[in-house]
Amino acid sequence: MKHSLTLRIGPVGFRIGSAWRGPIDALAALYKGYPAPEDGICDFTVRLEPEKPWRRWLRPSVAIQGDYVLPDAAPMALAHGLLAAEMGMNLQMALGQKSWLLLHAASVEKDGRALILTGESGAGKSTLAALLGERGWRLMGDEFALLDPESGALHPFPRAVSLKNGAIRVMEGEVDSARFGPRLEGTPKGAIRHLRPNAQALARMDVPASPALILFPRFGEAAAARAVGPAEIFMRLTQASTNYVALGQAGFDALTRLVATPAAAIDYPDTASAVDLVETLWAEAA
Repeated sequence: MKHSLTLRIGPVGFRIGSAWRGPIDALAALYKGYPAPEDGICDFTVRLEPEKPWRRWLRPSVAIQGDYVLPDAAPMALAHGLLAAEMGMNLQMALGQKSWLLLHAASVEKDGRALILTGESGAGKSTLAALLGERGWRLMGDEFALLDPESGALHPFPRAVSLKNGAIRVMEGEVDSARFGPRLEGTPKGAIRHLRPNAQALARMDVPASPALILFPRFGEAAAARAVGPAEIFMRLTQASTNYVALGQAGFDALTRLVATPAAAIDYPDTASAVDLVETLWAEAA
């Protein structure tokens, strides 16, 4: 690739290449301060290439390529090149990650103990994790939680937080504008703006934590919480994991240990209610 960037995010190294400079420059600005992969060795490669040779210049469109691809994935406009790079990294993790039990979840840490937030798209887990990360917690990640199958520890993967639509305004009221990427309009999920994690999240991205509480948030309902038992936790977490089956016995054993963690489902109408519920349940779980 003519333009490229290498990054280490937690324990995972990426090489992102592009036929255009713009996506790489945007990615470098968003991930300013992140280290290069150890020994220069990357776990995954993402390539942003023209859909057809002439689409490099004429109405440029970006096809996401790399170690792992979805053959029927639609190309994206070059204006959404940063989003294409982020989606490419997500794809490599979801399809190729074999070292960790991967959960589609956000996570934060306090006093060496981790809170896992997982739920359907739109549940608000990224927004909640980003808010908590600015209010005394350490952000460990908003897209994937990495569980060590042997130790049961949760490892940080603090990618840029993907904020959508109303969540953008919420976090713009909390965080200095220098930590935001460009606002991307007209994506399949509406407006998207990425947020660089704060200095604490970067400085401690090699420090794991022990799972202490699992929450299943749901936005748009009156504030409420109910305990969730091991069988429901297991079912929900198998649905949230992209590689549980691929890991075989190791994945089953890791998930079986994780379901012993206290858990609750929470409903909330706004972010203030959600943060109050999280802090209350966290204190009860201590």
